[in-house]
Amino acid sequence: MPRLMLTDQRWQKLLQVMKSTGRIYNKPEHRMTFEGILYRLRTGIPWRDLPTEFGGWSTIYRRFNLWSKKGLLNNLFNELAKLADYDWVFADGSIVKAHQHSTGAATSDNECIGKSRGGNSTKIHLAVDSEGLPIYFELSEGQRNDIARAQSLVDHLQEVNIFVGDKGYDSDALREYIEARGGISVIPKRNYGQDIDKESVDWCLYKYRHLVENAFARIKHYRSISTRYEKLARNYASMVSLAFSMMWLPMYC
Repeated sequence: MPRLMLTDQRWQKLLQVMKSTGRIYNKPEHRMTFEGILYRLRTGIPWRDLPTEFGGWSTIYRRFNLWSKKGLLNNLFNELAKLADYDWVFADGSIVKAHQHSTGAATSDNECIGKSRGGNSTKIHLAVDSEGLPIYFELSEGQRNDIARAQSLVDHLQEVNIFVGDKGYDSDALREYIEARGGISVIPKRNYGQDIDKESVDWCLYKYRHLVENAFARIKHYRSISTRYEKLARNYASMVSLAFSMMWLPMYC
């Protein structure tokens, strides 16, 4: 039997949240289907190569695709993230290499896959709370600057207290936007050759920005996250939501 990831207690918590959405019923086979999706998340293997102990690969994939369409896995992450501590929020972006199998989706959209000198890639824009746990994320093409999604990250925070980012978020417009929401920004300025007031940044707080880097490091242990295999942006976003949900589960049980 392949290694499983869920204890009985954690599965009951996940099932409780998923049933609360009103979009699934309590079917006995759902647990092994969920374990099959987690196995794919962890190993990154093709869906067709899933061990038969989880059930038919086609059934598992179709269930995952259906849950992705319904936004079930995104809702799962959002529900678990309600325990977030908004005293400090750390933001950053991380580029993920897109596998050749992820390109060529039959849609008019680019599916958040960008082309650059480094090849096809997707970027995850993430905000984490004071404990380094994920609050909200968005996907974009890999070549997009962090500042392009910064305001959207701020908009999706329940509270705006202290927002910490690196020089990629250096923008007076962003600082003013955060202040207008009642928050404080801790964002160092780029050096363009002029004198910079280094005392204007709380460097003691800034050094804790590694918390958002740690969150990226944790989810990139999953091979389906560190390399993008999904053709559709919503399916890859569902995988990322599932990875973040696994970070939150220990906070509940």
